[in-house]
Amino acid sequence: VQLQASGGGLVQAGRSLRLSCVASGRTFSRRGMGWFRQAPGKEREFVTAISGSGSSTLYADSVKGRFTISREYAKNTVYLQMNSLEPDDTGVYYCGAARGGLYYSGYDDYDYWGQGTLVTVSS
Repeated sequence: VQLQASGGGLVQAGRSLRLSCVASGRTFSRRGMGWFRQAPGKEREFVTAISGSGSSTLYADSVKGRFTISREYAKNTVYLQMNSLEPDDTGVYYCGAARGGLYYSGYDDYDYWGQGTLVTVSS
């Protein structure tokens, strides 16, 4: 599985961005997918995840109510809609494909990672 993330950029606080992650391979629909982020000088942290079926999602408390994860099977793509962005949301965002079909918040549950896309939120 190869993952290609895109959609990052520089935005002002309060604005929105949508990230995309396109997956290659035939196992997309069987894998849970997730987004993690890494701010400068900090460890990578969980943001959100979605199950293989798309019926279940999980969010970090810091983004709950502002971010939405979704997936489009016809395009093998998972999206991260980010609204009401804050400067603390700044970082490199990575999409991951999990080993199993549920949603996962643990870094070690993911087998494959995209290259990351940079999101910078100015105040």
